Amino acid sequence: MDAALLQIRTLVAVGLALLLVMLRLEAVRFSAAEYDDPVDGWAPSFRRRVAWYAIGILLVIGIYLVHPSPDLDFALTAGDRGKAFAFGFLYAAIGTAIALGIAFWRYRRLRFPDVWSYPGAILNAGATALIDEVAFRGAILGLLLLTGLEPTAANVIQALLYALATRLGAPGRNRWLLVMALLIGLAGGWVTAVTGGIAAAFIGHAVTRFAVFLSTGHAGQFLPRGREVEEIEETRRPPKGWRVIGPRESTSRDR
Repeated sequence: MDAALLQIRTLVAVGLALLLVMLRLEAVRFSAAEYDDPVDGWAPSFRRRVAWYAIGILLVIGIYLVHPSPDLDFALTAGDRGKAFAFGFLYAAIGTAIALGIAFWRYRRLRFPDVWSYPGAILNAGATALIDEVAFRGAILGLLLLTGLEPTAANVIQALLYALATRLGAPGRNRWLLVMALLIGLAGGWVTAVTGGIAAAFIGHAVTRFAVFLSTGHAGQFLPRGREVEEIEETRRPPKGWRVIGPRESTSRDR
């Protein structure tokens, strides 16, 4: 294939990857990713979320088809399959443990969501993990490595960019989730380097996201203390040991 054509295709793939990063920045507007939670009692628009997933997946497919060597430059492959499964499930186990720890730290218990919300949560976890891994552990990390940057430095930079792209550092948002996003970025970059592909990072990331949802009831945006439904209800109850005495029911004798 002509060298000029290869260069053009590479540049187009890079442009699509940058669009994917921009899409990730807009997750909050689409109520997707860690923003897939009811706001003021209203459920996010399903159509808007699906549009975010669809645009992201189309960009992922475009990057894979346009780039002349997506497996070599962007690690868009499973890599070593044995290592991918081993490290993917190890990552998933550690991510699940962290999700459980966050739940017990915040709620002192597991806060399971309604079963009807599981299919949407699985879709959200899988689609978000795919978009994130292709954009950051695939394209961004690959581009940084192509510049000759030392691998550890490249991994730290892409992880920081990913954490910033999630917008979890904005005022009023949980700092522990920002730390978790940074850890997801670092772990994903590391297992991508070890396995030679993004499959392990995708498995671990998707499972971690779903584990956060199962253990906390949120896709990733916890309410401040005292704002959860059960916490508000708790404040309305009388102290333990107190008995509520209501007004006497009117009877015919009172009339």
